[in-house]
Formats: sequence, structure tokens, C-alpha cells
Amino acid sequence: MGIWIFLGIIVLVVVLVVGMYNNLVRLRNAFKNAFSQIDVQLTRRHDLIPNLVETVKGYIKHERETLEAVIAARNQAIAGLKAASADPANAKAMQTLGSAEVALGGALGRLLAVVEAYPDLKANQNMMQLSEELSSTENRVSFARQGYNDSVMSYNNARETFPSSMIAGTFGFQPAALLEIESPAKREVPKVGF
Repeated sequence: MGIWIFLGIIVLVVVLVVGMYNNLVRLRNAFKNAFSQIDVQLTRRHDLIPNLVETVKGYIKHERETLEAVIAARNQAIAGLKAASADPANAKAMQTLGSAEVALGGALGRLLAVVEAYPDLKANQNMMQLSEELSSTENRVSFARQGYNDSVMSYNNARETFPSSMIAGTFGFQPAALLEIESPAKREVPKVGF
């Protein structure tokens, strides 16, 4: 009779360990899938930028520095995206991608500020369409990033809570990093002076 109780406890422990392991695998796959959604949207964003730059080039030939900065930032963001896509669990790759996207956002902001100074360019049909697509893509990136960060939080919570933390440590489940694209300067309260 005692042996059956012992075997029952062993079976229960094995079922719990397998369940926790499988849950960690599901959550890890979920955050990797969520990153692939970011990958799609950032790739779309990166693909729109050359068209935007070409449209602007004809109007603002003397603003070459701004255009070159946008292209350089785009290339850096593409490299960051490739590194992060290769291993979405790599915290350094996520940080590099976030920094590259902040730099790209800043360069695009400067480009769009220059566009404001050219009414003919601002009214150009291609420019309006590209601006709308870029704006739409920015929103999609934000939603995809939120989904990714939610998946990362669920995964990290599961791997850090007891008793699944013991399973995570035993089987080498590493923490995942959040993707932060926003510039910290955007979070600061603006100063108003009179």
C-alpha cells in the first residue's frame, strides 16, 4: 500500500514538472512569435524610407545632410533588426535594436520637419501617401511592440515564479528582454517658459 502512495507522488511530481516545462516552452515560443510581428512591421517601415527619401530628394537638394542621416539611421536599424531577429531572447540585441530605432525615429522627425518648410512637397500626392503609410506603420509597430512586451512579461513571470523557476534554471530558460523603442526624452515632462 505504501509503495502505491510513493509511486502516485512520483507520477504527480513528474506530471507537474512536465506541465511547467511545457508552459515555459509555450511562453518562450509566444514571445518569439510576437517578435516576428515586430520584425514584419519594422521591415515595412524600413522599406518605406527609401521611397520617402527619393520623393523628398527632388525638392530639397540642399538638405543632403538630413537625407544622408535618414539613410544611415535606416541601415543601422536594419542591422539591429537582423541581429534581434536571429535571437529575440538576446537582451543586448534588443537594446541595440531599440537604440537604432530611436535614432531612426529622430532622423525621420528631422526629415519631416524639413518637409514642412516646402509646401509643394508637402502637397505632393506621393509624399502624402508615403507619410500616411509611415504613420500607419508606426502605429502597427507600437501595437506589435506592446504584444511582444506582454509576451515577454508573461514568459519572464513564469520563469521567475516558484516552482517553475526551478524548472527554468534546470533547463536553461534565459530571461527575455523587453523592446523599448521610445526615446526617454519623450517621457520627460516638457518645460514651459514665458
